[in-house]
Amino acid sequence: MSDLSQHPSPRLILVYNADSGIINALMHAVHKQIAPDTYPCSLCAITYGAVSMHGDWRRFLESLPVEVVIHHKDDFEEAYPGHGIALPAVLIADGDNCPRNLLSAAELDGIADTAELMGRVEKQLINVQASNPDIKIVS
Repeated sequence: MSDLSQHPSPRLILVYNADSGIINALMHAVHKQIAPDTYPCSLCAITYGAVSMHGDWRRFLESLPVEVVIHHKDDFEEAYPGHGIALPAVLIADGDNCPRNLLSAAELDGIADTAELMGRVEKQLINVQASNPDIKIVS
């Protein structure tokens, strides 16, 4: 996904502040259970249980009329080297433009649950479309 021109339509990009892979997933699951206050990924803490994505979050993502791309910090850095974005983050990318924050790490840190996150994402997508009516994001 390093070639942005391959993605002309808007994309919602979720970037977890965790490395990919099964071993890392297991270590993160244990960390969330043992020391949730020191867990470095609020997006993961909100959207995942011990080992799998919350069903309401999955259904929400599947219902969005925009492509959803999920990254972990290691593969995001590979796709967007030198991005300079604090993680975790919910980003939007449209056309050939580089991704930009829809919800920053600081904003995600203040979100309590998936219901609040879904509302915030939906509101931000509406704002993006309102600022650029040529972009069709929400129905």
